[in-house]
Amino acid sequence: MIPLQHFIFDVYALSLPKGLGFGDDPPVCAWSGSDHLTVGALTKNCHSGRHGVLIMRRREDDVWVVLHRKVDFYSEEEALTIIRQACDEPACRVPVPSGTRRRAPLWDTKGCEPSGIFKLLGQSCRERGAWMLNQLYLAMPNPDPNWARDCQTGNFHTRLWETLLLASFREQGLLVTQDYPSPDFHVTNKAGGDAWVEAVTVNPPERYDHASAVATPFPQDRRERVLGTVTERYARTLRNKLCKKYTEMTHVVGKPFAIAIADFYSPGSMMWSREALISYLYGFYVREVAEEGKIVAVAEALDKLPGDPNIRVGLFSSFENITLSAIIFSNAATLSKLSRVPVSFGGKSEDYRYVRVGEFADDTPGALRGIPFSMDVNSDEYRSLWKPYGYEPWTAEIEVFHNPNALHPIDPALFPEATHWLPTDDGIDCKRYFRHSILKSQTLIQPSYMPIPSADSLMFQDTYESADTWDEN
Repeated sequence: MIPLQHFIFDVYALSLPKGLGFGDDPPVCAWSGSDHLTVGALTKNCHSGRHGVLIMRRREDDVWVVLHRKVDFYSEEEALTIIRQACDEPACRVPVPSGTRRRAPLWDTKGCEPSGIFKLLGQSCRERGAWMLNQLYLAMPNPDPNWARDCQTGNFHTRLWETLLLASFREQGLLVTQDYPSPDFHVTNKAGGDAWVEAVTVNPPERYDHASAVATPFPQDRRERVLGTVTERYARTLRNKLCKKYTEMTHVVGKPFAIAIADFYSPGSMMWSREALISYLYGFYVREVAEEGKIVAVAEALDKLPGDPNIRVGLFSSFENITLSAIIFSNAATLSKLSRVPVSFGGKSEDYRYVRVGEFADDTPGALRGIPFSMDVNSDEYRSLWKPYGYEPWTAEIEVFHNPNALHPIDPALFPEATHWLPTDDGIDCKRYFRHSILKSQTLIQPSYMPIPSADSLMFQDTYESADTWDEN
């Protein structure tokens, strides 16, 4: 048996119903067979000290299947004997059970013309990201029959957003199921109860090629940036989802319900559209003013969007939306996120370097602007941001905006590692799990011999060197 690095085991463990939720029996070490069809993990109970065993094997369609799982039962020697036998024995792939749909290969594009952004996964600098997308697809409990084809063609970002949500949920130890066609996910843990989550993306009025599109200049006027066309797009997207009446479905009635939304309105819009969503949800516009020689943030109440008076601001304020418990958001549902996570595992990078340039959140009272940073993703400095993982986590950019008027509120403990925006008597309180929360960023793929750029020199420029490759967030 071959030792398996802990971060690779973490990726494979996302296929487990509760992902990395091992409770009192966390993994100590993991191994794989020489053919990489079998993985065995040794667990240890943190109370009794007894060991357990987890054995997984690839199915004929590459989905992981649990062959043996028992905790708090064996001596270390007994457990290792079981793992060694499973990893060293000649292994055949597990047959797909009768009545179970065989997972279509994500790499098989025969019969279709892949989208430009799917083709980008074939670049050598994105090899790790392509591998990761496939692992997350294989970890999906019950994807739509057309999932692979949608991902290969025009609905790449919708499917990508679903995989990132799955990875985040299971990274946090949630039980994730897909027993119904909709909503997309049912999530549960002991501490926070359960909720239903429906995923959606903000799409452009007219499709564009994400692979070749150049980031459009962001609106220079802040009011337009926060209350303009992208805000209208958020509003219409969420309204369309609410009209589906998910909360009236028999299996959803009486349960917390959230819509998870990611922005693909225009090339580069996710760099600046986050504030637009917050303003629409809570019904206020935040601006900077000078008070006693200091620049502070002041909230201005709103009820309509200036560009479309028919769109009321403050989605959470409307009584008709009390069954909407929260909005889940990320501005990092991107191709670069797929690569950054495995690149941050470490190891040698051959000819290129991933550099993340952006802004950390500044939680100083009244602050509207972030703190610039520029870091090599494959560096100890970057990995140190993400304790206890030691690599970039899937949940790093996930934010949960809670509805203060929700009929069935979501317990923040359900998503223990997300950033939560919680209503209080004085307004909205922000609770973060990770010390360094990233408000916005871009990822530069550059030749490994080039120096890491400074944040000040690149972050706020409208254009970048044409020889370099930039991705949103």
